[in-house]
Amino acid sequence: MTRSPHPTLLALGRAVRTRRLERGLTVGALSRRTGVSERFLHELEAGRGNISVVRLCDVSAALGTTASELLHHVEPEPSQVIALLGMRGAGKSTIGRRLAARLELPFVELDQLVEESAGMTLREVFELQGEAFYRRLERETLRRFLRDTQGGVLATGGSIVSDAETYDLLRRSATTVWLRARPEDHMERVLAQGDTRPMHNRSNAMADLKALLKARTPLYAQADHVVETHQMGVEGTLDYLMESLG
Repeated sequence: MTRSPHPTLLALGRAVRTRRLERGLTVGALSRRTGVSERFLHELEAGRGNISVVRLCDVSAALGTTASELLHHVEPEPSQVIALLGMRGAGKSTIGRRLAARLELPFVELDQLVEESAGMTLREVFELQGEAFYRRLERETLRRFLRDTQGGVLATGGSIVSDAETYDLLRRSATTVWLRARPEDHMERVLAQGDTRPMHNRSNAMADLKALLKARTPLYAQADHVVETHQMGVEGTLDYLMESLG
């Protein structure tokens, strides 16, 4: 029977992978710099490679950090940040505000923080700077928030799961909750808010929404908690989260 990776090795592997991506290095490039085989580096990042202290120092140096800094992530302090995931209309703002009030924590919307960092709206960011710029800004804004906050309920953008590095950072540093809803729920809630853009000149809007939700479902499903909001409703979802997160 295959044994599950040890939590310590999993945490170290995530720390190595995150640092490597931050440095813009491929596994092959890191292998050439350290003399550690690509195969073992893949095993290390997957949480299956029990690396020696000497080799860890070599890898750390190549990543521009130290072994102690990487090991700092092995036993992180329990996070008091609860990150809500889901597409528009999932209920992140509605449930997030009420959950934050129950937990006596601040409620924060990541998109709003991004807009404050950019000094412009998200639409302007995409139109003037492009998606790649937005992704970098979203990641750095999230990193600052996680570094500086003492805890809170965070409503994330629906597409945050599409950026592997940002999503990895979020899952490593916060308790993640997917507010799962049906495509019809997403559409109805968005329209109920007075936003008719999803339907504007788009006869196939529902089909597009279903396809997008289907594509993102495996990513959302990696969250620590999955709540079926259609079945539970707002109050049921809040009660479930209070019990699960307590």
